[in-house]
Amino acid sequence: MDSPPPRGDRPAPERRPIILAVDDDPDAIALLGNELEDRYGRAYSVVTARAVATAQRQLADLCAAGERLALILSDQWLPDGTGCELLARAGELFPHSRRLLLISWGEWEVDATAQPLRRAIALGQVDYYALKPWRRADELFHHVVTESLHGWVGSDASLSRELAIVADAGSPRASQLRSLLDRNRVPFVFHATGSPDGLRLLQEYRQPDPGVPVVIQRNGRVLVDPSNAEIAEAYGARTRLSGSLEYDVTVIGAGPSGLAAAVYASSEGLRTLVVERETIGGQAGSSSRIRNYLGFPRGVTGADLATRAQQQAWVFGTTFLQVCEAQGLRSSGDRLYLTTTTSNEISTGVVVLAMGVSYRSLGVPALDPLVGQGVFYGATASEAERFSGRSVYVVGAGNSAGQAAVHLASHAASVTILVRRDTLAETMSTYLIDEIEGRANIDVRFRTEIVDGSGSGSLATLSLREAGKDETETVPADAAFILIGARPFTEWLPDEVVRDRFGFVVTGPGEHWRAQRPPFMFESSMPGVFAVGDVRSGSVKRVASAAGEGSVAIQQVHQYLQMIEVGG
Repeated sequence: MDSPPPRGDRPAPERRPIILAVDDDPDAIALLGNELEDRYGRAYSVVTARAVATAQRQLADLCAAGERLALILSDQWLPDGTGCELLARAGELFPHSRRLLLISWGEWEVDATAQPLRRAIALGQVDYYALKPWRRADELFHHVVTESLHGWVGSDASLSRELAIVADAGSPRASQLRSLLDRNRVPFVFHATGSPDGLRLLQEYRQPDPGVPVVIQRNGRVLVDPSNAEIAEAYGARTRLSGSLEYDVTVIGAGPSGLAAAVYASSEGLRTLVVERETIGGQAGSSSRIRNYLGFPRGVTGADLATRAQQQAWVFGTTFLQVCEAQGLRSSGDRLYLTTTTSNEISTGVVVLAMGVSYRSLGVPALDPLVGQGVFYGATASEAERFSGRSVYVVGAGNSAGQAAVHLASHAASVTILVRRDTLAETMSTYLIDEIEGRANIDVRFRTEIVDGSGSGSLATLSLREAGKDETETVPADAAFILIGARPFTEWLPDEVVRDRFGFVVTGPGEHWRAQRPPFMFESSMPGVFAVGDVRSGSVKRVASAAGEGSVAIQQVHQYLQMIEVGG
């Protein structure tokens, strides 16, 4: 018998989400339907079709009835159209659905199938392909299906139930809470204060509208206007250290470079601590989908990638200290001592600086009061949901801006990318440029910047100016997502750690080095302090490059620790 829904959350939907399978071969669709029904029939309603026209009618009926399409699988060659065209249509009606093209073994080498499939994937119309099942319990087929359903579940806010938030939907603090939970992959559901569900929860837990966010845990505990640390503790994160404060390696920052350093250090037996001031994953954690990271052919969200890396490091013994900011660093003998906002002084043999960077302020005073109220630095999935059917702007020309624009385009009526350059090719990966060009509701305006804006309580307009022109253009705007520049978190470091004129940490040989021995490649001017990833001067600002630096640096860390152990 099904258990009742947890307190503090909406009741489970009565209607099961839909899996739609399409193939005109009677034997193939019979096997496909049976496989899906046998494996997923308790949680999903399995529907089949044998033609594009039939499937399109079913999709239209499902959309009109308010049903949820979790997954659609279609053969490419159908009597009245192609599977790629059908999947593209499904994506228009059900943006969150997962879409798989069904192909036979070896068919990926046939140009007539491979070329339209690659193009559809590049344009975001198809997520990936699945090999048709050829026998009962075909686990290779089910592996792809299960991963696709897992991705869909993560995108459906109605299924998120670990925490329930009741707050003013447009308040900056509500935006911060949604971002914190979203980037840490914590399942949550959000209710606006005046909504029926919000009012019901406040009444049920005897919380008359306090004018501040209320967070309700699954166990019934209520947090009124909680701090980030209280939220982190609610979902099980460690925010304070207890017991020994001595480590071999302390990593500052839990972005890709810091997590890679933690995995390799702890897997090789070093006592490893990671100190993160905000969220696991850093700036990369807000990426909606990274398609060019090695080993993830279907792409991976930045938050998922970070969560996997954190779990991997934890299994090897890494200690994570979250919502904790590094404040000072000093050396004494062969040891380094770190002070933080939540713990006593930490003793460590090596410090790996992996703080990453934050997006640079746009520098438009009129927009500063609207941060969190239509103006955002970065772009998380939870904020994209808020602007369904509306007009949004993305400022930036890097991969993060491209990923944000593509994700927002699945919700917003129109997305406009503002770029100060003449082209995207210098700073953005080709696969993202292709996807942007293939999205009808994304426009790119080159040599254009925001010079002003307006709004009371929420963003209303932006004033734009093209380079070389004096006049400005005022346009209506519901949101602006700023993803420009890079400001490193290095102000807290001592003067012994030399930085370049932009604040990035200088590493390796150079006139900044004062010790008699040569420095290691990733070692800063302060012996035993290494820097990796975006915070390092001259680094390549890519997720894979950051992870590579974090892993390579640990080899040098080992050499350094061995050297000081023998008194070198």
